[in-house]
Amino acid sequence: MSEKKHLTEQELNKRHAEKMYKKKEARKKILATKTIEKGLIIVNTGKGKGKTTAAFGMIFRALGNKMNVAVVQFVKGQWLSGERAALEKFQDQVEIYKMGEGFTWETQDRMRDIEAAKNAWEKSKELIFDEKNQIVLLDELNIVLRYNYLSLDEVLEALKNKPEKTHVIITGRNAKEELLEVADLVTNMDLIKHPFRSGVKAQLGIEF
Repeated sequence: MSEKKHLTEQELNKRHAEKMYKKKEARKKILATKTIEKGLIIVNTGKGKGKTTAAFGMIFRALGNKMNVAVVQFVKGQWLSGERAALEKFQDQVEIYKMGEGFTWETQDRMRDIEAAKNAWEKSKELIFDEKNQIVLLDELNIVLRYNYLSLDEVLEALKNKPEKTHVIITGRNAKEELLEVADLVTNMDLIKHPFRSGVKAQLGIEF
């Protein structure tokens, strides 16, 4: 029989409090060393669902903190989405631009896709370098970079020279290694299970 089974509830509570106190003190020491404040480059990538969802979560958190944000959608621009409808309620804090024309297999027109990507990137640079915007979300930028519709070097150069306090969030699977290197925060969404594989269509409030 383990030692814990011989302990009274009061003794277990005391041990727990001591353990949590030690964790709290260790955490305080770690936090005391974190003194840098800067605008982050954040990349959400991977094959799993949730990259854009997580990015919009940060956007809504920022809105709750009275921050100014901007969103450029490189691919999903023609989709009707709950996020876009919700953002319209914060028009004094947010700018959102629907620059894409759908996924590449929908347009089936490479030159049209390239032109749309370039227009979206020009708007993105304008928003990033406008210091009133504290967070800029570049939704599905990784997709157009994957297809080489934009110059990766130009994107990296802009990110490296962005305003010091501006956060930039980039989403989309297959993020370029060079982008991951300059990023401050990278999250890879792993696909474990998806209802689409079982014949379930996209659901309102879940996918859009």
